[in-house]
Formats: sequence, structure tokens, C-alpha cells
Amino acid sequence: MNNLKNYEKAVFALREIYLSYGYLPYKMSKFEEYDLYLKNKEFLVSDRVITFTDTNGKLLALKPDVTLSILKNASGEKQKVCYNENVYRVSSGTNTFKEIMQTGIECIGKVGLYDVYESVLLACKSLESISEEYVLDISHLGIINKLLQGQDSVFVEKILVALSEKNKNAIMHACKEYDKQDMQSVLVELATLYGDVKQVIQKLESLDLIKYAQELKDIYNLIKDSKYYNKINVDFSLTGDINYYNGIIFKGYINGIAESVLSGGRYDKLAQKLGKTCSAIGFAVYLDLLENFNYTPSEYDVDTLIIYNDTVSEEEIIKAVNENLSFGTVRVQQEIGTLRYKKLLALGDKK
Repeated sequence: MNNLKNYEKAVFALREIYLSYGYLPYKMSKFEEYDLYLKNKEFLVSDRVITFTDTNGKLLALKPDVTLSILKNASGEKQKVCYNENVYRVSSGTNTFKEIMQTGIECIGKVGLYDVYESVLLACKSLESISEEYVLDISHLGIINKLLQGQDSVFVEKILVALSEKNKNAIMHACKEYDKQDMQSVLVELATLYGDVKQVIQKLESLDLIKYAQELKDIYNLIKDSKYYNKINVDFSLTGDINYYNGIIFKGYINGIAESVLSGGRYDKLAQKLGKTCSAIGFAVYLDLLENFNYTPSEYDVDTLIIYNDTVSEEEIIKAVNENLSFGTVRVQQEIGTLRYKKLLALGDKK
């Protein structure tokens, strides 16, 4: 384990966390019918998808997302699953397609308050397993959906963008343009509202908005006495796509990484769009962002390098390997080459 990079260690740590809460491992195909992603491209991080034609003529795609595949195959029974899968997306750094390892959980079925709390808790535990310096920002789309319900779609889009950018001027401009000055003060308050759950709840109560986000208060009451409470902030600049998400949504950040390394929330509307009569909540951890996080390359490639010549029997090699395994990694080959090693053991007559 000492030679593993941070993201490789994270795979094992996260899997252990999810299994301990009864999430069952889920395995899926590397590709799906392209139509699934075409119909739900707004839900994807990017609508750029690698496609190919199957032998039967169907257009398939290397999966850019895990949630859609799991939800598509969901049955009526309550499901709690965890996964560790590769997805294929355009990298934000290189703007080229990249195979990205992603791990996470999905809870599908009758989602209750405990399930929402558990998702928030496991998100915190996931971040904690990577670094002690983390924060989980959460929002509740119940308030935003209620405020924007029935409004012009272009106005809604402008407000969502302005909220995501915490842009008060853009909110005021949109409200004036669409003659929605009665909504302006509340929307501006939401754009600037950020802090620990208790303080934000008090503010929402003063604005007479907490009734639309009672779940936020309920989660606070469940998590307030845990060590994770001080790691959670409410941030209404997290909006998500209101055509897919509802209720609690969240993003996780690690000190030292500019982007969010964890993202998730409740997506009942996506389930309904796929013809499912169920609720759903989950999140994903983007392991590619951890690839070089706090990673210090080892000074050595191997702890013990055993070299041998043609006079050495396999039995002698096996004995030497077994005697050195307790001291770390062991590699056997006939020449040293360019390997860096702590200890060199040469078997047989010197040439």
C-alpha cells in the first residue's frame, strides 16, 4: 500500500466505508446505448460522448456517467449500491477524452430522511478519508424550485446562472428586465447566504423560507452533535439542474484542489424522466482529481531486488523471495537494469 498513489488508496478506503453501511457492490458494462445519454445530456458533466456502432447496427457509447446506468436498470425494490467504475469524459485540463476512475453510492427506492442524512454523512466520511482539511457545501433546491416555479424559462436560467456565480447585480438586472422586483430581495439574500447550517436556518426562518427546506433543518438536527457538523456549510450558489435534481444537493472540497472532488444530491426528477416511480439520492467521488494530491514518489521502485544467473535453481529463488517478503516488496530478474532498490541480493556465481 505504501507505493500506491493517493487516489489508489482512496479506492480501498471508500469501498470499506460504503460496505460498512450495507451498500452492495455494483458492476456494469463499459458502454450503453447512446440514446440514453442523448435524451439526458443536460444531466451529464459534458455532452461530448465517445460513440461507436455495434455489430447489430446500434449506436453505443462508452459510458460518461454511472448514475444513469444504475437508475436505468433499477427495479422496484430498495437498492443501496456502491461502485468503482471508469467513465470516459473530456478532461478539463487537456480538453481531450480521458478514462476517469469514479467511485460513489446510489440509494434508489423509497428515500426517507434517514437515507438523505446517511448520504450527507457518507459524503463527509468520504472526504475525511482523503484529507482532514475538507468542507461539504450543501444546498436545498426546494427553496429555489418554489421561488422560480411557473416563471419564464429564460428568466429562470438567468437566475440560476447568477446564483451559481453569486452575482447580485445579475439577479437585480434579470428581476428588473422581467418585472420581478418582488422576488429580487429574497434572491439576492440567497446568492450571498453562506455559512454553518444553524446560522443559515435562522436566516431562512427570518425570510419565511424554511418551510420549503424543512429537510435541511431536519438534517441539521440529526448531524449537529457529530464531528462532521463543523465541516458542513450551506451555499445556495449550488443550484444543479432543476429539471433533474430536487431537495438536498452537495459538493465536497479538499484543501489543495481547486475543483470539487465530490458531487451529489437527490435526483427524483431524473428517476421520473426515466419512467421510474421511485426516489433517488447519491454522490460520486472524482478520483482523477486525487491522482497527484499529496503524492510523494517513493525513492525506490522496490525494496529488495533479487538477481540471478543460470546456475541458480528455482527453489533457491523461491527461498530467497520468501525470506525477504517480510521486509517489503521483492522483485526477481536476471539483470539490475534501471530499477531503484533498497537492497540488492545476487544469487549464483558472479560472471
